[in-house]
Amino acid sequence: MSRSERLLTLLQVLRRYRAPVSGHVLARDTGVSIRTLYRDIASLQAQGAAIEGEPGVGYVMKHNFMLPPMMFAPEELDALVLGMRLVAEQGDSGLAQGARAALDKISAVLPAELRRELDASALLVGAGRQIETHAVDIDLLRRAIRNERKLRITYRTPSGPVSERTVWPYALVYFDLTRVLMCWCELRGTFRNFRTDRIDASELLDERYPKNRQTLLMEWRRSEFVAGRSILPEADRR
Repeated sequence: MSRSERLLTLLQVLRRYRAPVSGHVLARDTGVSIRTLYRDIASLQAQGAAIEGEPGVGYVMKHNFMLPPMMFAPEELDALVLGMRLVAEQGDSGLAQGARAALDKISAVLPAELRRELDASALLVGAGRQIETHAVDIDLLRRAIRNERKLRITYRTPSGPVSERTVWPYALVYFDLTRVLMCWCELRGTFRNFRTDRIDASELLDERYPKNRQTLLMEWRRSEFVAGRSILPEADRR
Protein backbone atom coordinates (compact mmCIF):
# COMPACT_ATOMS: atom_id res chain seq x y z
CA MET A 1 0.00 0.00 0.00
CA SER A 2 1.37 3.40 -0.97
CA ARG A 3 1.68 6.18 1.60
CA SER A 4 -1.16 8.18 0.01
CA GLU A 5 -3.44 5.13 0.10
CA ARG A 6 -2.47 4.53 3.72
CA LEU A 7 -3.32 8.09 4.71
CA LEU A 8 -6.66 7.93 2.91
CA THR A 9 -7.47 4.64 4.63
CA LEU A 10 -6.72 6.25 7.99
CA LEU A 11 -9.11 9.11 7.21
CA GLN A 12 -11.83 6.65 6.27
CA VAL A 13 -11.30 4.64 9.46
CA LEU A 14 -11.47 7.79 11.58
CA ARG A 15 -14.82 8.66 10.01
CA ARG A 16 -16.34 5.50 11.52
CA TYR A 17 -15.81 6.70 15.07
CA ARG A 18 -17.84 9.46 16.72
CA ALA A 19 -15.93 9.28 20.03
CA PRO A 20 -12.14 9.42 20.54
CA VAL A 21 -10.45 6.13 19.66
CA SER A 22 -7.05 4.97 20.81
CA GLY A 23 -4.02 4.88 18.56
CA HIS A 24 -3.68 1.12 19.11
CA VAL A 25 -7.21 0.54 17.75
CA LEU A 26 -6.50 2.76 14.74
CA ALA A 27 -3.21 0.96 14.10
CA ARG A 28 -5.02 -2.38 14.20
CA ASP A 29 -7.79 -1.18 11.87
CA THR A 30 -5.32 0.22 9.35
CA GLY A 31 -2.78 -2.59 9.59
CA VAL A 32 0.23 -0.47 10.56
CA SER A 33 2.51 -0.20 13.57
CA ILE A 34 1.68 2.27 16.32
CA ARG A 35 4.77 4.35 15.42
CA THR A 36 3.64 4.55 11.78
CA LEU A 37 0.15 5.44 12.94
CA TYR A 38 1.42 8.38 15.00
CA ARG A 39 3.52 9.61 12.06
CA ASP A 40 0.55 9.36 9.69
CA ILE A 41 -1.71 11.30 12.06
CA ALA A 42 0.91 14.02 12.41
CA SER A 43 1.24 14.15 8.62
CA LEU A 44 -2.51 14.49 8.13
CA GLN A 45 -2.76 17.18 10.79
CA ALA A 46 0.06 19.11 9.08
CA GLN A 47 -1.93 18.93 5.82
CA GLY A 48 -5.00 20.43 7.51
CA ALA A 49 -7.03 17.36 8.47
CA ALA A 50 -9.33 18.17 11.41
CA ILE A 51 -8.01 15.39 13.69
CA GLU A 52 -8.00 16.14 17.41
CA GLY A 53 -6.32 14.19 20.21
CA GLU A 54 -2.96 12.90 21.34
CA PRO A 55 -1.25 9.64 22.36
CA GLY A 56 -2.77 8.12 25.48
CA VAL A 57 -5.99 10.10 25.06
CA GLY A 58 -7.28 9.02 21.67
CA TYR A 59 -8.13 10.65 18.34
CA VAL A 60 -11.31 11.90 16.72
CA MET A 61 -11.96 13.64 13.41
CA LYS A 62 -14.49 16.42 13.06
CA HIS A 63 -17.34 15.08 10.98
CA ASN A 64 -17.68 18.17 8.81
CA PHE A 65 -14.17 17.56 7.47
CA MET A 66 -14.26 16.87 3.73
CA LEU A 67 -12.23 13.98 2.40
CA PRO A 68 -10.10 14.36 -0.73
CA PRO A 69 -11.36 12.84 -4.01
CA MET A 70 -12.71 9.35 -3.42
CA MET A 71 -10.46 6.31 -3.67
CA PHE A 72 -11.71 2.74 -3.78
CA ALA A 73 -10.05 -0.66 -3.83
CA PRO A 74 -11.12 -2.84 -6.80
CA GLU A 75 -13.44 -4.93 -4.59
CA GLU A 76 -14.99 -1.78 -3.11
CA LEU A 77 -15.64 -0.34 -6.55
CA ASP A 78 -17.15 -3.64 -7.75
CA ALA A 79 -19.43 -3.78 -4.69
CA LEU A 80 -20.51 -0.18 -5.23
CA VAL A 81 -21.33 -0.62 -8.92
CA LEU A 82 -23.11 -3.95 -8.48
CA GLY A 83 -25.15 -2.72 -5.52
CA MET A 84 -26.26 0.44 -7.31
CA ARG A 85 -27.13 -1.50 -10.46
CA LEU A 86 -29.18 -4.00 -8.45
CA VAL A 87 -31.15 -1.18 -6.84
CA ALA A 88 -31.58 0.60 -10.18
CA GLU A 89 -32.88 -2.61 -11.77
CA GLN A 90 -34.95 -4.11 -8.97
CA GLY A 91 -35.85 -1.21 -6.67
CA ASP A 92 -39.02 0.86 -6.85
CA SER A 93 -38.95 3.95 -9.06
CA GLY A 94 -37.77 6.34 -6.34
CA LEU A 95 -34.87 4.16 -5.21
CA ALA A 96 -33.93 3.28 -8.79
CA GLN A 97 -33.67 6.95 -9.68
CA GLY A 98 -31.71 7.62 -6.49
CA ALA A 99 -29.25 4.81 -7.23
CA ARG A 100 -28.53 6.10 -10.72
CA ALA A 101 -28.11 9.67 -9.47
CA ALA A 102 -25.81 8.56 -6.64
CA LEU A 103 -23.63 6.56 -9.02
CA ASP A 104 -23.37 9.60 -11.32
CA LYS A 105 -22.32 11.81 -8.39
CA ILE A 106 -19.69 9.32 -7.22
CA SER A 107 -18.36 8.96 -10.75
CA ALA A 108 -18.02 12.74 -11.03
CA VAL A 109 -15.61 12.99 -8.07
CA LEU A 110 -13.52 9.89 -8.78
CA PRO A 111 -9.99 10.26 -10.12
CA ALA A 112 -9.88 9.68 -13.87
CA GLU A 113 -8.40 6.17 -13.61
CA LEU A 114 -11.09 4.95 -11.23
CA ARG A 115 -13.82 6.63 -13.27
CA ARG A 116 -12.72 4.61 -16.29
CA GLU A 117 -12.85 1.42 -14.21
CA LEU A 118 -16.33 2.27 -12.97
CA ASP A 119 -17.62 2.99 -16.49
CA ALA A 120 -16.07 -0.25 -17.80
CA SER A 121 -17.33 -2.47 -14.96
CA ALA A 122 -18.26 -5.93 -16.22
CA LEU A 123 -20.60 -6.71 -13.30
CA LEU A 124 -24.08 -6.66 -14.80
CA VAL A 125 -27.52 -7.37 -13.37
CA GLY A 126 -29.63 -9.99 -15.12
CA ALA A 127 -33.39 -9.83 -15.49
CA GLY A 128 -35.11 -11.32 -12.44
CA ARG A 129 -38.59 -12.46 -11.60
CA GLN A 130 -41.28 -9.81 -11.46
CA ILE A 131 -41.74 -8.20 -8.07
CA GLU A 132 -45.33 -7.95 -6.88
CA THR A 133 -47.32 -4.89 -7.87
CA HIS A 134 -48.29 -2.35 -5.23
CA ALA A 135 -51.36 -0.29 -4.67
CA VAL A 136 -49.41 1.66 -2.07
CA ASP A 137 -46.77 4.27 -2.90
CA ILE A 138 -43.43 2.86 -1.67
CA ASP A 139 -41.97 6.38 -1.66
CA LEU A 140 -44.67 7.38 0.84
CA LEU A 141 -43.73 4.47 3.12
CA ARG A 142 -40.09 5.48 3.07
CA ARG A 143 -41.05 9.09 3.77
CA ALA A 144 -43.12 8.00 6.78
CA ILE A 145 -40.14 6.07 8.15
CA ARG A 146 -37.68 8.88 7.50
CA ASN A 147 -39.92 11.50 9.15
CA GLU A 148 -41.15 9.17 11.93
CA ARG A 149 -44.80 9.81 11.08
CA LYS A 150 -47.82 7.62 11.72
CA LEU A 151 -49.56 5.83 8.85
CA ARG A 152 -53.15 4.75 8.47
CA ILE A 153 -53.28 1.65 6.28
CA THR A 154 -55.91 -0.70 4.89
CA TYR A 155 -54.47 -4.21 4.95
CA ARG A 156 -55.55 -7.58 3.51
CA THR A 157 -54.47 -10.74 5.35
CA PRO A 158 -53.69 -13.93 3.36
CA SER A 159 -57.11 -15.40 4.24
CA GLY A 160 -58.89 -12.33 2.92
CA PRO A 161 -60.16 -10.19 5.85
CA VAL A 162 -59.43 -6.48 5.54
CA SER A 163 -58.59 -4.26 8.51
CA GLU A 164 -57.67 -0.64 9.08
CA ARG A 165 -54.61 0.03 11.22
CA THR A 166 -52.73 3.03 12.52
CA VAL A 167 -49.07 2.06 12.60
CA TRP A 168 -45.66 3.47 13.44
CA PRO A 169 -43.41 2.43 10.52
CA TYR A 170 -39.73 2.13 11.42
CA ALA A 171 -38.15 -0.11 8.74
CA LEU A 172 -38.75 -1.45 5.24
CA VAL A 173 -37.27 -4.86 4.40
CA TYR A 174 -36.43 -5.68 0.78
CA PHE A 175 -36.70 -9.38 -0.07
CA ASP A 176 -36.19 -10.76 -3.57
CA LEU A 177 -39.85 -10.71 -4.57
CA THR A 178 -41.60 -8.79 -1.83
CA ARG A 179 -41.27 -5.89 0.58
CA VAL A 180 -42.21 -5.95 4.27
CA LEU A 181 -43.10 -2.82 6.27
CA MET A 182 -42.10 -3.17 9.92
CA CYS A 183 -44.30 -1.27 12.36
CA TRP A 184 -45.69 -0.88 15.83
CA CYS A 185 -49.42 -1.52 15.42
CA GLU A 186 -51.75 0.54 17.62
CA LEU A 187 -54.60 -1.92 17.05
CA ARG A 188 -52.64 -4.90 18.39
CA GLY A 189 -50.46 -2.98 20.81
CA THR A 190 -47.31 -4.74 19.62
CA PHE A 191 -44.95 -5.12 16.66
CA ARG A 192 -46.45 -6.21 13.36
CA ASN A 193 -45.04 -6.61 9.86
CA PHE A 194 -47.06 -5.99 6.70
CA ARG A 195 -46.37 -7.14 3.15
CA THR A 196 -46.54 -4.04 1.01
CA ASP A 197 -48.41 -5.79 -1.82
CA ARG A 198 -51.28 -6.40 0.64
CA ILE A 199 -51.58 -2.77 1.68
CA ASP A 200 -54.58 -1.54 -0.34
CA ALA A 201 -54.43 2.07 0.85
CA SER A 202 -52.22 4.27 2.99
CA GLU A 203 -52.44 7.76 4.42
CA LEU A 204 -49.55 9.69 5.90
CA LEU A 205 -50.75 11.33 9.11
CA ASP A 206 -49.51 14.64 10.48
CA GLU A 207 -48.82 13.10 13.90
CA ARG A 208 -45.32 11.88 14.70
CA TYR A 209 -45.09 8.67 16.65
CA PRO A 210 -43.75 8.99 20.21
CA LYS A 211 -40.53 6.98 19.80
CA ASN A 212 -37.76 7.33 17.26
CA ARG A 213 -37.28 4.62 14.68
CA GLN A 214 -33.92 3.48 16.04
CA THR A 215 -35.52 2.81 19.42
CA LEU A 216 -38.36 0.84 17.84
CA LEU A 217 -35.93 -1.25 15.82
CA MET A 218 -33.85 -2.06 18.92
CA GLU A 219 -36.99 -2.99 20.88
CA TRP A 220 -38.17 -5.24 18.05
CA ARG A 221 -34.80 -6.99 17.90
CA ARG A 222 -34.89 -7.50 21.65
CA SER A 223 -38.39 -8.96 21.50
CA GLU A 224 -37.43 -11.36 18.71
CA PHE A 225 -34.35 -12.50 20.64
CA VAL A 226 -36.34 -13.12 23.83
CA ALA A 227 -38.99 -15.05 21.88
CA GLY A 228 -36.31 -17.14 20.15
CA ARG A 229 -37.54 -16.20 16.69
CA SER A 230 -35.55 -15.54 13.54
CA ILE A 231 -34.25 -12.02 13.19
CA LEU A 232 -35.89 -11.86 9.73
CA PRO A 233 -39.38 -10.35 9.91
CA GLU A 234 -42.47 -12.42 9.20
CA ALA A 235 -45.54 -10.72 7.77
CA ASP A 236 -49.22 -11.25 8.49
CA ARG A 237 -49.12 -12.38 12.12
CA ARG A 238 -52.57 -11.20 13.15
